[in-house]
Amino acid sequence: MSCGPHGDGGTATLAADIRLALVGSPNSGKTTLFNALTGLRAKTGNYPGVTVARYEGRTRVGDSEIIVEDLPGTYSLDAISPDEQIVADVLDPAHTDIDTPDGLLVTLDATTLRRSLGMLAQVQGTGVPVCVVLTFSDELTRRQGSIDVEAFARAVGAPVVTVTSGRRQQLAELRELMARPDEWPAPPVAPPTAAEEVTTWIESVLRASKYVLPQMDSRTRRIDAVLLHPVWGSLFFFATMFAFFQVIFTVAAPLQGYVEEFFAYLSGLVNDHVGPPWLASFIADALIGGVGGVLVFLPQIALLFILIALLEGVGYMARAAFLMDKLMSTVGLEGRAFVALLSSLACAIPGIMATRTLPSTRDRLATMMAAPLMTCSARLPVYILLTGLLVDSSSRVGPVGAQGLVMFCLYIGGAVSAMLTAALFSRLGRGTGPLLPFYMEMPPYRLPSMRSMALSVWDACRGFVRKVAVIIMATTAILWVLLNVPFRSDADFAKAGIDPADDAATSAYVIDHSFAASVGKFISPVFEPQGFDWRINIGVLASLSARETFVATLGQVAAAENPDDPKNALEKMTVSSGDRKGEKLFSAPVVAALMVFFLYALQCMSTIGVMRRESGTWRWPVIAFGYMFALAWIMSFLAYTVVSAVT
Repeated sequence: MSCGPHGDGGTATLAADIRLALVGSPNSGKTTLFNALTGLRAKTGNYPGVTVARYEGRTRVGDSEIIVEDLPGTYSLDAISPDEQIVADVLDPAHTDIDTPDGLLVTLDATTLRRSLGMLAQVQGTGVPVCVVLTFSDELTRRQGSIDVEAFARAVGAPVVTVTSGRRQQLAELRELMARPDEWPAPPVAPPTAAEEVTTWIESVLRASKYVLPQMDSRTRRIDAVLLHPVWGSLFFFATMFAFFQVIFTVAAPLQGYVEEFFAYLSGLVNDHVGPPWLASFIADALIGGVGGVLVFLPQIALLFILIALLEGVGYMARAAFLMDKLMSTVGLEGRAFVALLSSLACAIPGIMATRTLPSTRDRLATMMAAPLMTCSARLPVYILLTGLLVDSSSRVGPVGAQGLVMFCLYIGGAVSAMLTAALFSRLGRGTGPLLPFYMEMPPYRLPSMRSMALSVWDACRGFVRKVAVIIMATTAILWVLLNVPFRSDADFAKAGIDPADDAATSAYVIDHSFAASVGKFISPVFEPQGFDWRINIGVLASLSARETFVATLGQVAAAENPDDPKNALEKMTVSSGDRKGEKLFSAPVVAALMVFFLYALQCMSTIGVMRRESGTWRWPVIAFGYMFALAWIMSFLAYTVVSAVT
């Protein structure tokens, strides 16, 4: 099997005997069905805007090779946003540059059938063969609702298959139908298109199907009475976020210690058994020290995505978006913009892509410019490292850990900054598009699928490891060369008055006189007001490729100075030149300035590339990089000044 996302909604690249497309509204079980049919790992969620790209998967039924395409969730083919336009274009035979599917699998939530039938009428009007997949019928029964499936199939004039999560027999029935889309029956008369006629048609279908509307989910109603309350709901939201970061530190810390010990063991093996000193240094310091210095934060990354997947799976994220809609309206945006910003907690890239769900061009640009300010998972290793240097792990503020409190404040700072930035760009872009009504469906609370959660976390961790293995490994290898070239001989050390047998002294001399040091010292005037020395400057430059590289850079420098205890080496580093020569490098003002700098700076080339693709011009990425760097410099300088004054 293979899968390929097509972020621009363009023509699919896979070829097969039969091509089918999954169409459905958000929360209708469409992407979960896609995973079940193809065995692939597409992200699922409980709010609009998660699946904003096209995903294709290959499956086989008998002798037929079938391509299944998961289209973005939509409530209608009357597109008002880019992702809805993708669906409309794919289903429009007039778009000759896009392959029209051989058949459509339309997922309808049995508990919200009245709302879904309008889209079914539009889909059947395209003339493409349609098979209806009725989902959540078990929940319909649980809530005292019912439907005559055979009568429903006759009423809509299309084959109908009931698919309940976990029932393989139902999937087998659907798969048999998928192999014969040309044999799917079509309605003798296409459903009407006029609004009043569609309403009448929906009522007649429901009557013919003996559809009994399900009762309101009493459990959902009781919980929402608290979680959607303007006061108690907001307090619960912030309490959840606060506990979120306390858990990240307290639960993942022991696992992080094991990872540190493992990479320290590997470095020791290399130093003991690899012959040439330069090769041992390259493997131990650049590859193991640099890459291991970032992978050590994998437990925190995994826990972050577990918590996000859990909140999505139970249906809480939709409530959070609803709560924030009123707050977003104060900055000229709406709840869908909060969904995009919330997506950026994992990574700014899906957050920027999720702006496709926004109908207004003004809202899309404003949200796109603000999304990189949300604290993504790439910042997490940097924040954890700096928090460890600033606050002792045993420090507490009342009953809570001080490190978790610092992390919570950093995330809140990013969120507030993103909101203010979105407000600014929304006002600057006034006139580029209307502010349209916000529609948000509240799914009932459900126990999340452990398989879906596991796949979501696995994909996130795999992406993080792949990033470390490719981007960060390449960057750390280049940094090792820059930190060790020109190579020095024993004669050079003797001439400098250094004992060649003193590994710590020779390593410090090589680094201080390396090409990297020259580059770092050259740009020193830029960051001198923040108290950064050339080693920090090199880390900041390297982090342009990926923020985590900052950790890897400091890890290389620290491992060179004290391979047995890099963290202790970082804490004991002193400024090597200038007015602060001899002072502690990572003092409280410098660490605070670094935290604030990484809070605001746009140091991710991948994000810039996606912003260019989504906006269609280099103008907005250049503006974003420029304003965020200026903001990062100013705010980090203020942080350094304020903390210096109080310490």
